[in-house]
Amino acid sequence: MPSLAQKLAAGVSVAVLACAGAAPAMAAIPTTQKQYRLTRGGESGPFQLQMVDAPVRAPGPGEVLVQVHAASLNRHDVFVLNGQMTRLKSVVPLSDGAGEVVAVGTGAKRFHVGDHVAALFFQGWVSGRPPNVAGTVLGSDLDGMLTQYITLNEQNLVKLPSNLSYEEGATLPCAGVTAWNGLVTTGHMQPGDYVLLEGTGGVSIFGLQFAVAAGAKPIITSSHNEKLERAKKLGAIGTVNYKTTPDWEKSVRQITGGEGVQEVLEVGGKDSLPHSLATLGRGGHIALIGGLGGFGGEIPATSLMGAGITASGIYVGSRENFEAMNAFIEKHHIKPLVDKVVDFKDAKQAFDLMEADDFMGKIVVKM
Repeated sequence: MPSLAQKLAAGVSVAVLACAGAAPAMAAIPTTQKQYRLTRGGESGPFQLQMVDAPVRAPGPGEVLVQVHAASLNRHDVFVLNGQMTRLKSVVPLSDGAGEVVAVGTGAKRFHVGDHVAALFFQGWVSGRPPNVAGTVLGSDLDGMLTQYITLNEQNLVKLPSNLSYEEGATLPCAGVTAWNGLVTTGHMQPGDYVLLEGTGGVSIFGLQFAVAAGAKPIITSSHNEKLERAKKLGAIGTVNYKTTPDWEKSVRQITGGEGVQEVLEVGGKDSLPHSLATLGRGGHIALIGGLGGFGGEIPATSLMGAGITASGIYVGSRENFEAMNAFIEKHHIKPLVDKVVDFKDAKQAFDLMEADDFMGKIVVKM
């Protein structure tokens, strides 16, 4: 009798969809799908986003087939669109997505049909210190999540927290894991710590939510007063408009009573780094993450040493980190902030919203 993978490869409709905890429901897996691809004529330069028809690849040994229900955008995806983060001439964009397992290849044991899952940002980083991650990022090095179906090795997926929808789960792989590692894995955030968060994008809003759940005291910056008001409703104990207050580090330290902060998620890059370093109290920690204002910046080693300050370079994280974060999210009933939801057919709008900074938290494409 032919295997499930053989039937799928042959184009035979197979009833493999199921609801978690229920008997399998009769539904056929198609042999073709719609997906978006970024394409360009040469080796460099910006891409064009196009919807195309593509085959649905049957899962091989150790693989699972996922029906993607939602994907989310990160700043990284705009860099890819503009031709800055990939050497490929064509790629399916977006690193982050969530969906349902609809078929399981031979030997795959981590998941069952009906499981709700999300993909890892780095394919292959399971645990421990980071390996050589070059060539392993979905949506830039490998075909990503802006597609109706994706086939991945089972080691490169995690189960979603049970309290999250697909749209919420799609926000986790990059921004969520980055904030978790910056504050918890390397920062060792403690109850009562002052935590500085820059801006109101995905990483910073996750950091705000993690800090509140952990009993820390988050302070957040933005150039939009309405976003700062929303951040207060999410639990920020202090806010600073960095546009109207150019020396915003003084305001942050004032909020702490002169103590300084114990944790910083530094996403701004070289423009914000001098300010954020000046907010740190003795024994503080700064997680170096992004370059919204340009990558780079000087770290004054001598002054950091004198104050017992540590700095960590954060580049997302491993499956082990992802699973630890998911357990925390489920325990504390955290709901990611999904600010904008765009239909699959209108996916280009999601990139426009990201480039215009017209959002707070996360932008999601719903399949």
